[in-house]
Amino acid sequence: MKRLQLWVGVIISIVFLWWALREFKWPEVWQALRTARYYWIIPGVLIYMFGVWARTWRWHYMLRPFKSVRLTRLFPVVCIGYMGNNIFPFRAGEVLRSWVLKQTEDIPISGSLATVLVERVFDGLVMLLFVFIALPFATNIPDVYRTWVIGFSLMFGVALIVIMLIAARPDLTRRFYDGIASRVIPPRFRAPVGELIDKFVFGLASLRSGRDVLMIFATSVVIWLAETMKYWFIMHAFDFETSFFILMLMNGVVNLFTSIPSSPGYVGTFDAPGIEILTVAGGINRQIATAYTLVLHVALWLPITLLGLYFFYREQLQWSDIKRASQAVAQSDA
Repeated sequence: MKRLQLWVGVIISIVFLWWALREFKWPEVWQALRTARYYWIIPGVLIYMFGVWARTWRWHYMLRPFKSVRLTRLFPVVCIGYMGNNIFPFRAGEVLRSWVLKQTEDIPISGSLATVLVERVFDGLVMLLFVFIALPFATNIPDVYRTWVIGFSLMFGVALIVIMLIAARPDLTRRFYDGIASRVIPPRFRAPVGELIDKFVFGLASLRSGRDVLMIFATSVVIWLAETMKYWFIMHAFDFETSFFILMLMNGVVNLFTSIPSSPGYVGTFDAPGIEILTVAGGINRQIATAYTLVLHVALWLPITLLGLYFFYREQLQWSDIKRASQAVAQSDA
């Protein structure tokens, strides 16, 4: 099954790469790459790292029901997670960072994975917010794109409602599980699975307070505004200019598309929608948009991956730990 999922992701990446490069003209793209002012990447990376630090603070805030972990201790774990997502399939970095946290801070994997799920939902909601804010400034966007936005909105809205209901009524969730388990789960598995569910629900404790929900949402906005600022800085390396709102739209759309299964590093699923938004909504020359998007993708992927690898080896981790992390999730993290 894992091998099939991997090949499905590779095929999806190939399809999106074909979409991205179907009108590719190497001489024009090379000219844009050759004359780019790459020093603009430096402030872009710095503001992006500020966003990673904000993401670390958000995770620290959500993990408080388990344990207060110092930000300086948590930041390397977040970077390791980014690295894992960037070079391994199936978003293995999310599992890896939860496993590292279990080894170093004794926080249950199921609980920390619950906070990761909340992160993904809030990230998706902020991406949709960016898209809604920016759409009025993109008059050339086809109606089909607006339909996709509505579809994604419904999906993340339903997910948030379900998660908040589970967080608000843990007793009801447990009773629901007990009723289902008594019918479909063999007796010897009911107690271990029930314990995992309890830890998972406890990991959603940060959603039981309106103040906490507001703090998580506000931090999510800061995180993605910082990433959009990186888009803006790197734009200055190329000979085009578009509004910050179009870059917000691009950021929102590409990150929604990267939720689609693909090869590691979001190959294709990042590039194709990014080029399309710049070309259609921003009116940018397609070859310049292609050069910009490729450089942006590398600038987003490479620094955090190298930093994550540094922390990975500093923590004396091994590549076999990726498999151990997956096995811990599949079995039990107790």
